[in-house]
Parts: sequence; structure tokens; C-alpha cells
Amino acid sequence: MATKQSKEREDRINMEILVDAYDAEERAMGWHSYPEDTLGFPFTARCTAERPVSPLKKGDEMEVLAMAPPDECQLAVFVMIRSDRKKDGLAVPLSQLQAAKDTTEATVQAVDDWRYWAAQGYEF
Repeated sequence: MATKQSKEREDRINMEILVDAYDAEERAMGWHSYPEDTLGFPFTARCTAERPVSPLKKGDEMEVLAMAPPDECQLAVFVMIRSDRKKDGLAVPLSQLQAAKDTTEATVQAVDDWRYWAAQGYEF
């Protein structure tokens, strides 16, 4: 479901994240590099929506540890969260998460940029 377009966010995405990205693989790499370089790991996040590919329930809070490996992010951005079931963590869609209010401004912006991109229905 598309959200209202934001010129500021669109410009940032096009000029910083997707600049020189001419195909799906390059866009996926841009969307992997941007949060990897910007997110202040670890950070606390809350699940805002349930997804069939994720065990998270709306309202769940978790610690986000790192980006998922690039191979896991070819269709969407995934991050690793702390999990008592998997030693190295569990990958979940970043679009499902909202950064906690006490997180750095850069982290909140990077998470919100991806959530915006996904909500617009854009694809790599």
C-alpha cells in the first residue's frame, strides 16, 4: 500500500542510496550498503506488522544486531535479530520493524527510508 510521497525522502533515496544503480542487483546492493553503513547496531526495534515469512508478532520488541548477509537481501532488506533459537541470530524483514524512539536519528531515518520504499511498492 503506497504512502504519501515525500520529495525529501525520494531525493535522498535516488541521490544517496540508488545513485548509479541501473539494475535490480545494483539497487539491492545499494539498499544493503546504506543501512549497513547507517544503522547504529545494535538497536532496539518494535514489530509493526505481521508477515508470513517472519515469526514476529505485532508489538514484539527485539534487539537488531546486524544486516543479514547480502545473499539474503536480494528481494528485500533483512536484518539479524537476537534469537534464543539460533546462535547467530534470526533474519527478519526490516520493513516489519520500527526503530525505538531512543535510537539515533540516523538509524531511525534509515529504517524509515526502507519502510517508505517498501510501502511505495518499489522493487529492486
